[in-house]
Amino acid sequence: MDCGRSLSAIRRAARNYAFTQSTLARRLRNGVVNTPRDEFTFSTAPEPHRLRTRELLRRHPEIRELIGPNPATFWWTAGIVALQIAVAWLVADQPWWVVVAVAYTVGAFADHALFVMIHETAHRLVFKRRVPNILTALLANLPQVFPGAMSFSKYHLKHHAFQGVYELDGDLPFRWEARLVGRSPLGKALWLLLFPIFQAIRPWRVKEVPLWDRWTATNVAVGVAFDALVWVVLGPKALVYLALSLFFSIGLHPLGARWIQRHYLTAAGEQETFSYYGPLNRLAFNVGHHNEHHDFPSVPWNRLPRIRALAPEVYGSLASHTSWVRLLRRFLFDRELTLFSRVVRHNRNQVALDDPVKPDVDALRGTAKTP
Repeated sequence: MDCGRSLSAIRRAARNYAFTQSTLARRLRNGVVNTPRDEFTFSTAPEPHRLRTRELLRRHPEIRELIGPNPATFWWTAGIVALQIAVAWLVADQPWWVVVAVAYTVGAFADHALFVMIHETAHRLVFKRRVPNILTALLANLPQVFPGAMSFSKYHLKHHAFQGVYELDGDLPFRWEARLVGRSPLGKALWLLLFPIFQAIRPWRVKEVPLWDRWTATNVAVGVAFDALVWVVLGPKALVYLALSLFFSIGLHPLGARWIQRHYLTAAGEQETFSYYGPLNRLAFNVGHHNEHHDFPSVPWNRLPRIRALAPEVYGSLASHTSWVRLLRRFLFDRELTLFSRVVRHNRNQVALDDPVKPDVDALRGTAKTP
């Protein structure tokens, strides 16, 4: 009987070993290496979007018609900035609970939309020329209290070009940041609440990119002057309203789930970029179409849904989200979903540090590099 048990145990061990080896081999073929629980998932493969961009343009050449700026974005920007200033004026003499409530229900959506506008300018999707896009970004940044538009533009382009490269992708959290936040709902909630602060210090890790330049300095000077003007003319409650709008727009709010939606590993497998197709895209200027944006960063916000419509066999097969509220709840209470739920890599895909991040345009010109 003991001999029979031993043989059964040996057979089970052999089956488990075979399964483990098969799984490891499959994951290695896909470029993903198993890592410790409290560490990022490591990939030996380059970021996945440049290859898919070329394949999609080969199969759907009609997508090229979607590439190009959308000047109407400037007028959306001007209108939302005017809205935020008007609301700040309206709440300036209201009780503090009104200031907080309006910032959460109105200001957060307006500020989030302004982030999308700044994002569009980073990719030169408002105007063709660089300077008009920069001026549009400075305008959009005015009601956001913290002058970060120019810094965002620089480091966001590096996020595209070097997705997952720890030394260059400012979208990745610090390792100490992930350990500090941990797995508890309270830690994650506090992290989201203070997310603008964590986001602001991440560029210090990206040492290959200069932190300061003349446009960054201009951004700071203009932003500080505007904040002072709001304080003097409209009063401290108006400025607090604008600051709270900023924190809610990318923090502990359903809109804050967008920062989890984009690249956190929320589905089984090797997929590392996720789109959101829920109703809030209407207020968020289609920013949820994140796979489409990474595949075609030269397509503006108003045309992103058409990419999915033209290539349903590709985007329909990818895992996606339909509710930021549901995702926010999952992030807070799922102990397996942490700041370490991200892919990192060393492979820079032979991309130059000053790459303009137009793989779709490069593919059309036949100049895209083979990974």
